[in-house]
Amino acid sequence: MPVTPLTNSSSISSNTNDTNRGIAYGVGAYVLWGVVPAYWPLLAAAGAVELLAHRIVWSLLFMALVTAALGRWGALRGLPPRSWLLVTAASALIAVNWGVYIYAVNSGRVVEAALGYFINPLFSVLLAVLVLRERLRPAQYAAIGVAGAAVVVLAVDYGTLPWISLALACSFAFYGLIKKTVPLDSTASLTAESAVMTPVALGYLLWLGSAGTFTGHGAAHTALMVSTGLVTAVPLMLFGAGARRIPMITLGMLQYLAPVLQFAWGVFVMREPMPASRWFGFAMVWVALLLFTGDALVRARKQRRVVAVAPPV
Repeated sequence: MPVTPLTNSSSISSNTNDTNRGIAYGVGAYVLWGVVPAYWPLLAAAGAVELLAHRIVWSLLFMALVTAALGRWGALRGLPPRSWLLVTAASALIAVNWGVYIYAVNSGRVVEAALGYFINPLFSVLLAVLVLRERLRPAQYAAIGVAGAAVVVLAVDYGTLPWISLALACSFAFYGLIKKTVPLDSTASLTAESAVMTPVALGYLLWLGSAGTFTGHGAAHTALMVSTGLVTAVPLMLFGAGARRIPMITLGMLQYLAPVLQFAWGVFVMREPMPASRWFGFAMVWVALLLFTGDALVRARKQRRVVAVAPPV
């Protein structure tokens, strides 16, 4: 008669603690991304491109220190040329994403930016179909269809395509697709991307010279400029730490924290206009996300049942 092994309570406790830490890291990352609209207006004296350049340069400085402390420089030195090309493409996409977002926040279009991050998961799924030839399930088809109709409704409401939303969603979806093929963890990857972008960013800042705002608006403004590196790197590091500890389905549920907080900031703090037609368009987006998330939860539950009844090897 086989003997059932006793469960190691310390192992269960350790796994539970690790999962709780992972959730805390994930929540921390998305909350920081959600409240960042309160940060960029503090630097509104600088233009979006100047802020983007500072964000890149100071991110590299901060990430270089972190990479050195973790002993991760070897991963970058051994990166093949093809991977550096992918890093360059990823850095261009994330630079577009950062620049558009800074412009959106500082021009009073936080709600439109939040829409971009609401629809980003659906764009990622669509890319998986078009590029990776993955097959969609019926609920995913329905979610993408409803989201597409929502974009049409919002385009009619705005009087033009919501280009900020589409630019943010597309750039981040393509960025995520490329990141899947780069053999680097989140810390080394962000360091490499910042290193690729920094020569251009630093050249732009040097060209600005006295026309820039780095030291022209007092010590507080200068300190905030330097802190753009922290604002960029800290949430990404928390995200990376969370992703290693919790299932992707959990991380996927947490990702909606950021656009919810951004949307709330735009509507209730910035008092951006929200006519009935715009509420209707956003409601359609949220229905699409409910379909998408519900399908993911059902699929994850089925997979857990399959694993639970599978015979031991």
